[in-house]
Amino acid sequence: MSKAAPETPASLDRAGTVNIVASLYNSNYTDALVESASETVGRLAPDLEIKVVRVPGAFEIPVVVEAAACSENQPLAIIALGVIIRGSTAHADLIAESITNSLQQSSVSHLIPVIHEVLLVENTEQAEARAFGDELNRGREAAEAAIAMIDVMDSLAENQIS
Repeated sequence: MSKAAPETPASLDRAGTVNIVASLYNSNYTDALVESASETVGRLAPDLEIKVVRVPGAFEIPVVVEAAACSENQPLAIIALGVIIRGSTAHADLIAESITNSLQQSSVSHLIPVIHEVLLVENTEQAEARAFGDELNRGREAAEAAIAMIDVMDSLAENQIS
């Protein structure tokens, strides 16, 4: 997997809401991801409102994402954050695959960007590097992707290419 993230998107002058749906499980990592994502959205798009919803574990993220995508006050983007640390059974892989499929389905069926940063890592060192690190900070990268996708979706709407 590449360690090179896309360039930081330009600032976005747009009102609306970004939802962050994050797991409480492995909270030392997910809290850092939420903080980094929130700070980045606030810096790049200061007019966007950020709503954070915490759920017990990673498996519960997709149902809340789907509820937000179906809501009357649909957000401009949804960021899904969690950390799954692989164990000695296939459980983590099954959970991660289910989450990935569900998040993609919500995004495509509602035409809303759902940024998937529910991380499946081998160990706590990998989780720490992705939650606290400067180079691989997945919270920051998720927020940057959300801002970039809001801009893309706005461009599509303006050009009527949907």
